[in-house]
Amino acid sequence: MSARKITFQHLIEYEVVNTSNLFHPQNWALLSAGRIEDARRFVVVDSNVEKHYSAAIREYFAYHHVEAKIVTFPGGEESKTLDHYLAIAHELDLFPIHRRDEPIIAIGGGVLTDLVGFVAASHRRGVPYIKVPTTLMGYVDASIGIKTGFNFNGNKNRLGAFHAPQMVLLDKSFLLTLPRRHILNGVCEIIKLAVIKDPCLFHLLETRGAQSVDAHFQDEHGGAILDRAIEGMLEELEPNLFEEDLARKVDFGHTFSYGLETRHEAHLLHGEAVLLDILLSTVIARGRNLLTEEEMGRIFHLTDTLGIDLNASLLDPGLLWASLTERTYHRNGLQRVPMPRGIGGCVFLNDINADEIESAVKILEDRINIEHEII
Repeated sequence: MSARKITFQHLIEYEVVNTSNLFHPQNWALLSAGRIEDARRFVVVDSNVEKHYSAAIREYFAYHHVEAKIVTFPGGEESKTLDHYLAIAHELDLFPIHRRDEPIIAIGGGVLTDLVGFVAASHRRGVPYIKVPTTLMGYVDASIGIKTGFNFNGNKNRLGAFHAPQMVLLDKSFLLTLPRRHILNGVCEIIKLAVIKDPCLFHLLETRGAQSVDAHFQDEHGGAILDRAIEGMLEELEPNLFEEDLARKVDFGHTFSYGLETRHEAHLLHGEAVLLDILLSTVIARGRNLLTEEEMGRIFHLTDTLGIDLNASLLDPGLLWASLTERTYHRNGLQRVPMPRGIGGCVFLNDINADEIESAVKILEDRINIEHEII
């Protein structure tokens, strides 16, 4: 037969919903998608969340007469592996669910929602799932997009798929139980958006960020910061969900951080690596006159004000160059490195060289070390 072209358009539609008291029996959000009569739910819960909410989760499903299989996941970047993917897939296979109306529920941080999302993407070639982020990183970043996957062969997120959730349920009260370091970890992603696209968000962080960190974002200003960050993220993601356009503002802070995370996974959180990338990029941008001295100073001062501790000794120029090289493959042959043009603006560079990175590392190391000495 002669060649025949097949065309099919698939609508991507999901809700991002603010809620509170998620496990209160009168809150139907968890069961608002899918069947309820004679229903079952496969639920994966982060082990740290399980410590605080185990009884409430079980009582919630029992109250609604929903048979729930609750699987505990250890969480943390070291658990984002093929072995854990297979373990969850095995548990799911032992608990048959309807293919379309009994969504899997993922309750935890970004590692968990990414991994469970890939289980959902691959089980029976795709079943629905709901994401409930319980970390600030998951709340403002990992949970609200459609990327899923896990780390493989020493590479972050090397195996995965685009698979949209049915729903993302945002309950900021989960942030109350987070250690301060993990609150700051998520703040780094908010700083990313503020620097690269939203000067008003940057001002909010400057004036109210420290107060909101202390309140674990339960205060009025913290809520405003979260809402603005999520809206900004969705503005960038929605027209480019499948990353057809590889020049993405939200990749700011995610070029050099890739290598830092891969090498230092045991003691460097994702947001901490992203912030080191942001500051390195800030120095490079200043060197190209994309930022003024005053604008660069504001970015560094914000980091100090929020109390984020940085380890300059991790900045190995050779590692950072290798990371840029790998990201160039990921971005289809061009560097496409997002850089700030002023605070709130963005340009993409394709000509960063190894000498430029080495020079920026030296400047950044000196600046961080001087600040530590002052403290």
